[in-house]
Amino acid sequence: MILTILGSGNSTGVPAIQCKCRVCRSRHPRNKRLRSSAWIRVRGKSFLIDTSPDLRQQALRARIPRVDAVLYTHPHADHVHGIDDLRSFNFVQKSEIPLYGNEWTCRELKIKFPYSFPRDYQPKEGGGTPQLQLHQFDAQDKTLRVMDEEFIPLSLAHGSKESVGYRIDAIAYVTDCSYIPPSSLDRMKELSVLVLDCLRLEPHGTHFNLDQALETISKVKPRKTFLTHIGHEIDYAKWRKKLPKGVFLAYDGLTIKT
Repeated sequence: MILTILGSGNSTGVPAIQCKCRVCRSRHPRNKRLRSSAWIRVRGKSFLIDTSPDLRQQALRARIPRVDAVLYTHPHADHVHGIDDLRSFNFVQKSEIPLYGNEWTCRELKIKFPYSFPRDYQPKEGGGTPQLQLHQFDAQDKTLRVMDEEFIPLSLAHGSKESVGYRIDAIAYVTDCSYIPPSSLDRMKELSVLVLDCLRLEPHGTHFNLDQALETISKVKPRKTFLTHIGHEIDYAKWRKKLPKGVFLAYDGLTIKT
């Protein structure tokens, strides 16, 4: 299995528009962060986790050849607003693409992008709309089967809402969370790799800060952890030297193989 970090940044991306801070002005390539999303390749299948607003750029850079399914963490704009770029894969693949999400995500996608689901929506004119199938699941379920691959959903608290992390084999992708309930921590045992939310150094209402991320790592004890959804408060060159053994900052284009 291969997991590629397509984007490691927060909701604004880094550099943030018109920001003059040190990180936003940095020339270090790993301080250039597109909005968070990931690409998983396993046994010849190609899955996305989220469709960030930067999906077109990410797909071209990573040379993603096809998308067999998309697994959504939650419906905030920085994780779903690249959904229209799935059209390009529809054109090539000549088939609908299945999407998977919890109740919150599916409800919001239907409201924001009704034209993307042709079975439920009949446009009066025009064309070139995404051709997608929406599949709702409960993050409390033990497993989620997607094209004969077994994902383990991880229910997370994202402020007052539920976001979803995903485990496949010994890798877990856990972003946009402010709390991980014990039931989900139990599903994260014996991980080789954990990709984990870490927005900034200071506390935040809907995301882990660095101290909270490190506390979670101490509970889960994965072999390696890569911190993602990073804002412009964290400088790559500075903090990669200060993190504990086995903990790293993710960066755009990072490829993790197991």
